[in-house]
Amino acid sequence: MKLTSQKIAIIGAGAVGATTAYAIMLRNLAAGIILVDVNEAKQEGEVMDISDGLCFVETGSVATGTFRDAADADIIIVTAGMAQKPGETRMDLVVKNKEVVKSIFKQVGKIKSSAIVIMVSNPVDVLTYLAQEIAGLPKNQVFGTGTNLDTARLRSAVGDHLNVNSQNVHGYVLGEHGDSEFIAWSTVTVGGLSGEGLISVGVKKEISLKVKGEAYEIINRKGATFYGIATAVADIVEAILFDQHKILPLSTRIKNWNGVSNVSIGVPAVLGRSGIERVWPVALLKEERDLFIQSAETLKKYI
Repeated sequence: MKLTSQKIAIIGAGAVGATTAYAIMLRNLAAGIILVDVNEAKQEGEVMDISDGLCFVETGSVATGTFRDAADADIIIVTAGMAQKPGETRMDLVVKNKEVVKSIFKQVGKIKSSAIVIMVSNPVDVLTYLAQEIAGLPKNQVFGTGTNLDTARLRSAVGDHLNVNSQNVHGYVLGEHGDSEFIAWSTVTVGGLSGEGLISVGVKKEISLKVKGEAYEIINRKGATFYGIATAVADIVEAILFDQHKILPLSTRIKNWNGVSNVSIGVPAVLGRSGIERVWPVALLKEERDLFIQSAETLKKYI
């Protein structure tokens, strides 16, 4: 394994932030992880608990830190903010979490010029756009998790239906990480075969509803989602640190992509050590393009 000496700062020690720190520690992706939160007791407790597992991994340290400590991190992951509650949409959080994000970047101060910022807080697309405006970094170095988790749910659902491993399923959920997202079925392949000939119209509708509604179902049952998104973030971090040039559906600022510009939204993007290297040129079908434009318009209202 390629040796890394990176420092990763996770801002927000709630369920998502703490689980993300744990997932990154298990995958041995950094020499040091710092956890930052306004609730110092919670921050310290999470660090103590996670650190108990250091003797079983190669990660060098997990420690508490201040907002200023995050300024020289190689990767800054923002998970802080009000969590989605039963009955709420992600967009219901925009007013509260906008102020949280502004406060975070003000407290962090000047960020190292080579740093990468990953936005996880919801509504992630709108907050990513905001972070790109205020972080003081090139926009390709500031992006959100976008529809990466939704796409993972798609791959699992298709794999379950066809009784194949989800790693052999490819394709994308695009648009807002929220109610206007959609499955671009024209991009779905399974073991090199098009999903069009493998999945019926009825099953597609069932999978679409499952993928879009899964977060609500999880929140209704256990109050929050965090294992899936933490694993997705760890995968994103690995793609950056190992310069993998992996194509992932992330929330990034786009220009004339399938007729949409000047919005941060979930699209396939090539990810490496410098951040978003380029947006992958997928030509959507007309009906998919219409859904994508509608999703972008939804986000622009909030932006």
